[in-house]
Amino acid sequence: MSESPKERISDEEDTTEAPLTMAASVVLTHLPKDASKALETAGNLAVQKVTIRLQPIGSAPHLTQRIFKLSTNQTFATIVRFLRKRLGVKEHESVFCYVGSVFSPALDEGVGNLWSCFKQGEELVVGYAVAPAFG
Repeated sequence: MSESPKERISDEEDTTEAPLTMAASVVLTHLPKDASKALETAGNLAVQKVTIRLQPIGSAPHLTQRIFKLSTNQTFATIVRFLRKRLGVKEHESVFCYVGSVFSPALDEGVGNLWSCFKQGEELVVGYAVAPAFG
């Protein structure tokens, strides 16, 4: 431990002023051209439908058809509802879904965003289990 005296934080109110007032600061009235172009296309995918591969984990039942197409503007909840229906899961039972066997996205996450960020090849691989599979 150091032998230096402990520095105390003052209880007094700090009255120092900011070096510039808000009126003196620069305010952008418009974005640079390249930033505007980037924002116009942000979030827009070139494809309207993406491929979803459903992969059972552990003792989860296998589906006869595992590859589906889904619109990019759907949410992850659509996949979970579809799985629950196909597996015949009761209301009080759970289905645990993971993207790439790595994480479980929020139900309101967009399928298009998940596909563009986490696709394997040209497919979004969604693992599903009837019991928690990962920590």
